[in-house]
Amino acid sequence: MRKNASRPDEENPEWTAEEIRRARPLMEALPKATAEAVRRYRGQRGPQKSPTKEPISLRVDRDVVAAFRATGAGWQLRASEALRLYARKSLTGQRAATRRGTAQRRPGRHA
Repeated sequence: MRKNASRPDEENPEWTAEEIRRARPLMEALPKATAEAVRRYRGQRGPQKSPTKEPISLRVDRDVVAAFRATGAGWQLRASEALRLYARKSLTGQRAATRRGTAQRRPGRHA
């Protein structure tokens, strides 16, 4: 690697005034279809391929997280599936709580 990469050399000569005048942003120089396929706006992910999921913050005991992580790649999906199974079993036929803070805490546990 060169000592001062910002100086022009044979492979990267300094631009002439004419080259600077003719220069266009890359997105303008690309074909329209390519530019539209590449363009992303801040925070834009593109179309969802499957139903969206809801990001949440959940405090879980370390041993539980360690057990899921120990199963390797995809552990978050497996944790989600375990929660889904539990929700189906325990909430079948029961009405889900409609207000925040209505969930019962486990005895002996303090948040």
